[in-house]
Amino acid sequence: MTETAPPPRPGRDGVPPRPGAPSTPTTREPLWRHMLGERLRHLRHLRGETLDQTARRAGISPQYLSEIERGVKEPSSEMIAAITGALDITLVDLVVAVADRLIVVRQTVPVRETVRQPTCQAAFALAA
Repeated sequence: MTETAPPPRPGRDGVPPRPGAPSTPTTREPLWRHMLGERLRHLRHLRGETLDQTARRAGISPQYLSEIERGVKEPSSEMIAAITGALDITLVDLVVAVADRLIVVRQTVPVRETVRQPTCQAAFALAA
């Protein structure tokens, strides 16, 4: 009996990889929700607070705050505003801190040559 190679495995979400795509997974940039959660946890720890304390002031459950901090849930803008209020920081400061961290992480993540690097010229125009 001769052995045959198993059929190619489909890519993510059951969609076969496109022809010429690398067979090994590539490193991806982190998701916004992961970086947001990391920053919120860091800020909570800086204040020496428990999940219960911060969640109570934000008006959400400690379980939900934990899921946000672990990047499991993607909170609405209202939830983020409630949490930033509970941590006594502004939404702008949080967004800038997360964006700065994403920039640092992005510099260490290899990007495939075929992927065009997006730029946001409008953001730079508004800052000027």
